[in-house]
Amino acid sequence: MPRKPLQPCAYPGCPRLCEGRYCEEHKKVEAKRYETYSRDPSVRRKYGRAWKRIRDSYVKEHPFCEQCFERGILVPVDEVHHKVPVSKGGTHDRNNLMSLCRSCHNKIHAELGDRNARN
Repeated sequence: MPRKPLQPCAYPGCPRLCEGRYCEEHKKVEAKRYETYSRDPSVRRKYGRAWKRIRDSYVKEHPFCEQCFERGILVPVDEVHHKVPVSKGGTHDRNNLMSLCRSCHNKIHAELGDRNARN
């Protein structure tokens, strides 16, 4: 399958071409900025090291996007989605989780209206 053309890094003043939104150097800078200023601090309490372990073990058991798999398409997992959001009383219990590709995950959140459809 052909790759997408390279595009300029979105970091101000960076001339590098990259596959994603930011070049490798600025991905880390932007992730840190996002965690510090844009993300709600209470999220850190909800999604800590324990969540990473739960997520990793769930991805081992469900390595493909569950929605794409139902349609007969094998797409690797990018996100683990909570069916009932943690902010609305959901838990990290396995029957509240769903492995999704980025496209399906963004589609669900766009339909819910709680996030802009990006990437």
